[in-house]
Amino acid sequence: MKENRFLTKFKEKTIAELQDIVDDKKGYQPEARNAAIQILKERDNILISEESGLDTENKPKKYDFKEFEASIKKEHRFGWTPKFEETFRVELNKTVFIPIITEVFETLDWPVIFKDENSVEAIYINSWGKHTEKIEVLFEHDKVTIKSISLRSGFWDMGRNSKRVKLFIHAFKIVMHEYDQESLNKLQIETEKINNWDDYEIPKILPKPKENKKPNVLIPIAGGVISALLLGFIIALTSTEGIYFIGLFEVGVAFILGFIFASLIKQSNYTNYKNLQLIFIATVLVTYIANQYFQYQIILYKNSGISISFVQFLEFRIEAGLSIKNLELGSIGLILSWVFQLVATYYIGMLRLTLALTSYELERVPGEVLEFAIYHFVKGKSKQEVRYELSKMGWSKKDHQDDVLKSLDAMHDLNEYDRAV
Repeated sequence: MKENRFLTKFKEKTIAELQDIVDDKKGYQPEARNAAIQILKERDNILISEESGLDTENKPKKYDFKEFEASIKKEHRFGWTPKFEETFRVELNKTVFIPIITEVFETLDWPVIFKDENSVEAIYINSWGKHTEKIEVLFEHDKVTIKSISLRSGFWDMGRNSKRVKLFIHAFKIVMHEYDQESLNKLQIETEKINNWDDYEIPKILPKPKENKKPNVLIPIAGGVISALLLGFIIALTSTEGIYFIGLFEVGVAFILGFIFASLIKQSNYTNYKNLQLIFIATVLVTYIANQYFQYQIILYKNSGISISFVQFLEFRIEAGLSIKNLELGSIGLILSWVFQLVATYYIGMLRLTLALTSYELERVPGEVLEFAIYHFVKGKSKQEVRYELSKMGWSKKDHQDDVLKSLDAMHDLNEYDRAV
């Protein structure tokens, strides 16, 4: 067989140059493009485990993209949230496009955090374990849009977003070279079976529902009040000793309240989100009002000759203002610090409470029951029809069926939380 003369000629070319040759169907003859493909495959050595006894046939192929990544010319972006975007067209249907995109992310070791019938999202994790970029791939009418968005604070992405996008496009092309029409047809059949849950076997029986305690709103109310008073007293003790770290204390209080409310939710079986939100807001307010009141009482105790009302104490505090070492921030600085206390504690604490509530709602329903409900939704049944199917399998009470539907909503909420990393 005649040796491809371009193999030697292209030997010194970079991966980026070789990829351009492969993509330029009009500018290069088939022999040249085949040589470029062969060299690319040789350089992107497939990393297959050599351990004996391991079945690697069905494992996703992985490549070493270090050389190409080093050759990428970065394009810097600036902004409140720097991002970089590119588009290209591809002759694929969306049924096979989504699993191929997922395979590309797996090849790059970028964890997938979300996917639907038109898009896939993943995150890039740096060597320190931090999430630095989110990569979104959208497929619309044969047009592919790849966008990388900075997750860390800063107005300059130092070219990282462009690097992620260009590396993804390169990896996509490499993966696509492994597919011919036959393998694409096979992938479409397999994907349609997965999407339609064709391999799901309806169980003969489902685990019995647990008898839940009657929801009791008094438990989170009482727990919130007691927690607020205890935390207010502790903060007052440390503050009057001159120990207070702005930011650190607020985060600490938020995490403690989030942990306490997670326990209160389980003890009370109370899951009304709006009411829990109101109770949490009240708890945060009581915590910091109690802090000021306990500081007032401690100061009176240490200075027995002073006789002022709590309102006068607050007036004196506002008049004195906020001092951080030698920095005088005045009354406005003090009031802003109080606002920061409330806002930071609320938002961080509510995030913890929301996650705890979501996890609790998922824990109440066995996985087999959730799969059963999802299967019937995938098959196009309405909520009422799914309730009927559940009732035939022993989940006949409305509150038990409500638990199933709430758990499905909780799964969706967790997915949305992952997307907002």
